[in-house]
Amino acid sequence: MRTDPTDTPDTTADASPAGGSGALDGVRVVELGSLIAGPFGARLLGDMGADVVKIEAPGSPDPLRGWGQAEVDGHRFLWTVYARNKRAVTLDLRAPAGRELFLDLIATTDVVVENFRPGTLERLDLGWDVLSERNPGLILVRVSGYGQTGPQAARPGYASVAEAVSGLRHLNGYPDQPPPRLALSLGDTLAGMFAAQGALAALYRRTVTGTGQVVDVALTEACLAIQESVIPDYAMGGVVRGPSGTRLDGIAPSNVYPTADESLVVIGANQDTVFRRLCGAMGRPDLADDPRFATHGARGTNQDEIDRLIAEWTATIDRADLLALLDEAGVVAGPINTVADIVDDPQLRARGMLVEHPDDRIGRTVLGPGVVPVLHGSPGSVRSSAPPRPGHHNAEVFGALRDPEALARLREEGIL
Repeated sequence: MRTDPTDTPDTTADASPAGGSGALDGVRVVELGSLIAGPFGARLLGDMGADVVKIEAPGSPDPLRGWGQAEVDGHRFLWTVYARNKRAVTLDLRAPAGRELFLDLIATTDVVVENFRPGTLERLDLGWDVLSERNPGLILVRVSGYGQTGPQAARPGYASVAEAVSGLRHLNGYPDQPPPRLALSLGDTLAGMFAAQGALAALYRRTVTGTGQVVDVALTEACLAIQESVIPDYAMGGVVRGPSGTRLDGIAPSNVYPTADESLVVIGANQDTVFRRLCGAMGRPDLADDPRFATHGARGTNQDEIDRLIAEWTATIDRADLLALLDEAGVVAGPINTVADIVDDPQLRARGMLVEHPDDRIGRTVLGPGVVPVLHGSPGSVRSSAPPRPGHHNAEVFGALRDPEALARLREEGIL
């Protein structure tokens, strides 16, 4: 589907086959592995139009099918959003016939995404040397806890540990308290994002060289990559950055502030121009010229005092009135929304970021997140529901590689 660049992107789900519209229309991705990081990276590629084929071992479905906190008719819903735009097949890679079928599939594949423990593909005799010989243009995206090389490469890895080992967890929470985790698998998600980014870069590079390559993503390194100046601050100044609660040390004012109706708002007014506007809204324009607060550096030094003054003011105004006042003044601010607030957010609705997903397991649609980023010329979309059962697309995918009799034999032998 081609659209005018000025059109509003269409992120409404429909039941058209995987590989429809989108920037990656015509790109085939094969997904190996399970749970979060690899499947999330492949989902991002599928959202942008790639035809994603997910492989599960016969009799051993991805545990992600049972993840999520809500349950309807025995089904949970992380699968609904992580397996959207994918076709599901079953295949035993340990069996010689299964391995050969996989290699035939790889011959027409652009990207393989796997998040096995390093060495697993090699033990299956499906390492990079084998795969690239069958398809020199193949891109192999490998997601693991610590990367494919180095003294710790063979160690298993999970997001919770990667966040800790990378130092990311140390930055979270409050001083002198155990660092909490975000109530999500953040390390996995970050790794999945870098996996998709690496795949896209490798796809572009292939247009120059004609050959594929390995994309090596470690959960620990994905968590490390987002840590701003933490490393140079230590290397150059000996600063060991730690948790700072609801604010960033030295960035002020940018914090959580109370309201008269016992709610909370976030105000980010650390830029000089925005701070001056905040002072005007507070009826305290003098604060903008006070030497303690007149510059970014001065506000950082006197962070506790400026936060105290702002909190005293916000505590006298109800949340809705406060946010309206700050918006009118051009001050960056917002509520701390729960998901109950988010699903009614008019901005997210207008942007197509709340999308109905068809879910064949329960026979109705399920609300989920839209496609990010928004490409106006070749928008991504939720084109198909998550496969309701392992092997749902066996005949569709493998029918182009084996005749019906051969597929029937593979099923009887437990290879499919």
